[in-house]
Amino acid sequence: MTRRRRALTVLWIGAAVVSGLFSLGYVGGLRINLTSSYPLGIWRIVPLDREVAVGDLVMICPPPTSAFRLARQRGYLRSGLCSGWLSPMIKTVAATQGQRVEIAGSVSVDGMPLARSELRNADAEGRALLPYAGGVVPPGHIFLHSEFAGSYDSRYFGPVPAAGVLGLAHPVLTIHP
Repeated sequence: MTRRRRALTVLWIGAAVVSGLFSLGYVGGLRINLTSSYPLGIWRIVPLDREVAVGDLVMICPPPTSAFRLARQRGYLRSGLCSGWLSPMIKTVAATQGQRVEIAGSVSVDGMPLARSELRNADAEGRALLPYAGGVVPPGHIFLHSEFAGSYDSRYFGPVPAAGVLGLAHPVLTIHP
């Protein structure tokens, strides 16, 4: 076997091993978070054997709506394997069905202010951000939040279907930027 052929064989084997590890991680519920909404790194999806509750940190597939297509175009979301080729998001559940969400400079849920929920008029590149109008979270939906000021969450896109929840999000190996 020539030296070049041996090198190519080693590269192919290495690529197969790395690909296999990524595949096993994906099947095992591991995901990589590259956004600033929560710490960067590897997260695990833990199956949820109950209804989603306020305070749960979840990994969720966004619905393929115009708001999320725009978010993808602007770079708020990455491409992924969720419907519409969107990547899952990590967010905290701030309200569930039947709760009233009020938007007025910041967010209140059932009259209680939501910490670090101030709205921005524009994103980091100066593009307009339109806030959700507020209202009662409809049946089967949840209102999502991140305390990161620049997070694209339900402050802007409103409640999303709870059916998109993949499970609880648990950090495995993360760093705070």
